[in-house]
Amino acid sequence: MKMSQKEVKEDKKTPHNTQLYADVPSTCWPIVYSPEYNITFLGLEKLHPFDAGKWGKVINFLKEEKLVTDDTIVEAREATEEDLLVVHTRRYLNKLKAGKLAIERGWAINIGGGFHHCSSDKGGGFCAYADITLAVKFLFERVEGVAKATVVDLDAHQGNGHERDFMDDNKVYIMDVYNRYIYPGDGFAKRAIRQKVELDWGTEDREYLNKVEKFLECSLNEVPPDIIIYNAGTDILDGDPLGGLAISPQGIISRDEIVFKAARTRKIPILMVTSGGYQRRTAKIIADSILNLHSHGLIDKQFVGHEAGTTLSL
Repeated sequence: MKMSQKEVKEDKKTPHNTQLYADVPSTCWPIVYSPEYNITFLGLEKLHPFDAGKWGKVINFLKEEKLVTDDTIVEAREATEEDLLVVHTRRYLNKLKAGKLAIERGWAINIGGGFHHCSSDKGGGFCAYADITLAVKFLFERVEGVAKATVVDLDAHQGNGHERDFMDDNKVYIMDVYNRYIYPGDGFAKRAIRQKVELDWGTEDREYLNKVEKFLECSLNEVPPDIIIYNAGTDILDGDPLGGLAISPQGIISRDEIVFKAARTRKIPILMVTSGGYQRRTAKIIADSILNLHSHGLIDKQFVGHEAGTTLSL
């Protein structure tokens, strides 16, 4: 079907001005964080099942192990109203920058984010910001050569927010592995999942890791993407009050290693967000996993530039 001149003009419109994609010094790790991620309200945050301070704890653990310092972390920037309108209808969103870094450096981790129950028109399940949708749309709009994205959602819950947003978008492939019996149970959103893996109560390491590895392989072979958005929830941890699965700390570390190894082997840039996790010990597990990725050379001071395909040194 031939596009009209008006449609062609609109399709090629110039992206709006934004500070979210400002250049980052090469001395910084592609790890994005802001102290504002940590929410406090006169101690009342302790009554909520979500550990509102876990992101700061992750950074502190990484500092203790001397992987990062304040000077080598990328500080997140606040989105403007123009930025929000890429996805939201004048709804407040928090931070975005890691998508561009993942393309430039080969990988990036946002210590926070992964609000996968929020869609462009409504929030849900502790999620007020559709950051996964926004990251993907920014990449499509602003980064040459990024035309296909795969969302690998390994949080214990179905990621119905981004699924609703990309329901009819064949440029976005969604793999979702989740407990079939818990929130949100969104049957409509499930129609957007290309690789659906539904788990039973109490699923343990061996079965879980085998399924993640098998179906991730299938997903990346079926539609090789230009970017992977990895929603790395730790609510799969044994004892999590909301996840209902029984994965060990080492199982989570191994899961992240599987995903990053698949991305790096195929030379696909990967953006990881940390998503859900409702136990105090998850912050240490996230930090341990990042350190494990570093020890295996899956994140390091060498990276492959997306456009040039050359190895560069930070």
